[in-house]
Amino acid sequence: MSVRSKNLSSVFYADSYHPIQVGSIDGTDVVPHDNAVYRAQLCSSIGLYDPLGDPKATGDPYCTLFVARLSRLTTQDTLHKVMSKYGQVKNLRLVRDIVTGASRGYAFVEYETEREMRRAYMDAHHLIVDDCEIIVDYNRQQLMPGWIPRRLGGGLSGKKESGQLRFGGREKPFRAPLKPIPYEELKKLGIPPPPEGRYMSRFQVPSPPRRERSLSDREEQYYKHRRESDNRNRKEDTLRSSVDIKEEHHRKSSRHRDDDHSRGRSSSERSGRYHERSSSEKEHLHWRSTNKDNRSSSEKEPPHRSSNDKDKHLHRRSTDKDNRSSSEKEHRHHRSSNDKDKHSRKRKERDERSQTQGKYSRHSPHKD
Repeated sequence: MSVRSKNLSSVFYADSYHPIQVGSIDGTDVVPHDNAVYRAQLCSSIGLYDPLGDPKATGDPYCTLFVARLSRLTTQDTLHKVMSKYGQVKNLRLVRDIVTGASRGYAFVEYETEREMRRAYMDAHHLIVDDCEIIVDYNRQQLMPGWIPRRLGGGLSGKKESGQLRFGGREKPFRAPLKPIPYEELKKLGIPPPPEGRYMSRFQVPSPPRRERSLSDREEQYYKHRRESDNRNRKEDTLRSSVDIKEEHHRKSSRHRDDDHSRGRSSSERSGRYHERSSSEKEHLHWRSTNKDNRSSSEKEPPHRSSNDKDKHLHRRSTDKDNRSSSEKEHRHHRSSNDKDKHSRKRKERDERSQTQGKYSRHSPHKD
């Protein structure tokens, strides 16, 4: 890449406002090139414009955005709805014509915090609102040193048809110089020279100026941040302890439920075993009663026996009955024979005893 093409893609932005410098495309002009630039230089040199003397410019300048190139039909409510996407809008002022009351195509939007303003500064640039591409910039009226408004020949950007192009802003930055830089003349006029070696790319966005903080402000901000972090940590600890308590309660309740379930299961098992035992005892008693009935009535048989089993059982019972009757007969016969022998033996003894007594009675002396 050649030096010329590299310089064409390198740009830089103005940190302070000088009417002659902003009228140049590369920031190296030392004479005004049109009457508007001369008028702005005159107002700047003799102090005809006070940027802090505008009574309508209220609010925090570090939280305020400048929105331009709005449609003349865009209302304040529409713009408020669009800009509320980037944060909470504290105040919005749509600039109108004093006589007609029509919109002049630009507005000032104030946010609650500087962070929200920076977010809108980065994301809302070149946004389409009511078919118009808007541009967004920070509040240069109060934050850029030496600022001169457009009505006095100053301002930034602009259109080529107007003949009042102004460079150094976000929309039209300075290009890197292609010719030697006249340092002596720039120093006499109080114009800052281009930052050689520190140029930016066309796609890089300059950051808005930050609020200068004193030592007390820094200390206050530090303690405020510390208090916020302590409160946040305290809330996290409280939330964590509450979560731990809930988890412990859940574990205890689940343990109690498990114990109750095990007790209920053991009692149900015991009751089930008792019912099974009682049912088995009932079946056993029923079986005993049926067997007793079967023994009392020999004709009745268990319902589960087949016809062959019934025949076998009847044959077995008849055989047992015959054997039992024959054994009883033998026993009776044997008993009767024993009784007869015993009676005959007793009769013989009785006869012998009577004979003996008769013999002694015939030879008794008392009788003689």
